[in-house]
Amino acid sequence: MWGIKGSCAAVLLLFLAYISVSSVNADSLSAPLNVTIKALEGNSAIVTWDILEGDPVIGFAITQQKKDVRMLRFIQEVNTTTRSCALWDLEEDTEYIVHVQSISMSGTSPLSEPVLFRTPKESEKLASKSPDEVTMEEVGQAAQLRAGELIIIVVVLVMWAGVIALFCRQYDIIKDNEPNNNKDKAKTSSECSTPEHTTGGLLRSKV
Repeated sequence: MWGIKGSCAAVLLLFLAYISVSSVNADSLSAPLNVTIKALEGNSAIVTWDILEGDPVIGFAITQQKKDVRMLRFIQEVNTTTRSCALWDLEEDTEYIVHVQSISMSGTSPLSEPVLFRTPKESEKLASKSPDEVTMEEVGQAAQLRAGELIIIVVVLVMWAGVIALFCRQYDIIKDNEPNNNKDKAKTSSECSTPEHTTGGLLRSKV
């Protein structure tokens, strides 16, 4: 009887020791550092962070919340070494609060320091951009427009060249047929001008 009780107590002690070790490992995982918001747009943003060297991190978890609103968006990804995440479907001119956590095999780290940011209005962004500022997207669009215009010009020139070639061919055919037409006309006119002779003898007048 005492042997069974002793075995149960040993198993219980081992289980408690495993829970304690897991808790210690999870607690020893440091919270992400230098949480920063980049590429801030009216409807999107990118959050980046750093971790302490040596932390056995296998993923991350992000909580996103509108300021003064209890609803949360939770983003989690494991089996990754990335240190950034895109935030999407944001609302313009709205304040958000973001926390980041590291994930290890033992659990999650404490929350990072909260980061507060505000999404801009599209009108404000357009007004803040100088007239001489040209983005890569605009350069690409201009290049596409120029390529399209060149294609249209080339197609029109080819069509015109085809029309001119067809006209020249028809003109040569007409010019080659003109001597034959002139000969036919001359032959026809000569036949019309030849006087007809009567086949009978001369008529004699009565005295």
